[in-house]
Amino acid sequence: MASSGTLLFIFTALCVTAVKRFVKVECKAENVGQYGQHSLLECVVKKTTDIKDPKIRTVAWKKLTSPEDEGDLMLGFNRGKLDEPKRGYRFAEPLWDEKNMNVSLLITNTAVAHDGYYECIVITDSGDDSIVTTLKVQARYSVPTVHFIPEKIVPNSDSTLICESRGGYPKGTLCWFDEENHEWTKSSKMEVTQSDDGLFQLTSRLSLLGGFTFLKYTCAVFNASGGKENDKTFEMPAPSGETTERSGILYCKILWIYKIVVPLVVIGSLIVCVLLIYRWRSQGE
Repeated sequence: MASSGTLLFIFTALCVTAVKRFVKVECKAENVGQYGQHSLLECVVKKTTDIKDPKIRTVAWKKLTSPEDEGDLMLGFNRGKLDEPKRGYRFAEPLWDEKNMNVSLLITNTAVAHDGYYECIVITDSGDDSIVTTLKVQARYSVPTVHFIPEKIVPNSDSTLICESRGGYPKGTLCWFDEENHEWTKSSKMEVTQSDDGLFQLTSRLSLLGGFTFLKYTCAVFNASGGKENDKTFEMPAPSGETTERSGILYCKILWIYKIVVPLVVIGSLIVCVLLIYRWRSQGE
């Protein structure tokens, strides 16, 4: 059961006073916090009239499940006394007192559970105000790992590439690309699991029916905003004897380009130049 002092504090913070609003609470509308680090919800109290030195009587920081929710008290100050804060919450300025108009909230060791809406309520001797702000928690996904099933390739048989990336938040996406940067994501299936700490693990399976077309495939992990965070390129293993064959074909193509095509282009250019010079001299005579 909550103590009588705590109940009185919550009642005081939530009640609507009849005092005109000569002060205003201004907060950054959206704040971004990195998982495992400190997060700052910036809020300051500003005077709206010629008040000289307003004195803060009450500050209440509440965590809401929605903007309309009454929420739970995370950090509070009431008439000179700091209420016992929830673990991981404190004023951004360690030596904060009732004369300090910076009422910013500091969240230490940010977790997924800290994501959401927050309300800051301030009552002064010159008026009161409240405002709702948000914290968006982000965690970067790990570099993907890619492996091939089956381990040994059988020519012209079905196979699967599996890509995994974990430790991210919010939910991201795994996409597939071949060595020519064509996307193959529509041919894959992705599974999403969430661990006890709220972080996501992404697993994507790319089916290669009847063998594969390209020697390299890249799995890229994108965050919830669509930004690429990490990627991993996987070079397809080749059956015994096929590596030499493919390398030989590739070598022949390159050799054909440099020994036949390039010389023909150069010779053709020289012939055109000689004809142009001959024509110019003939016209001059």
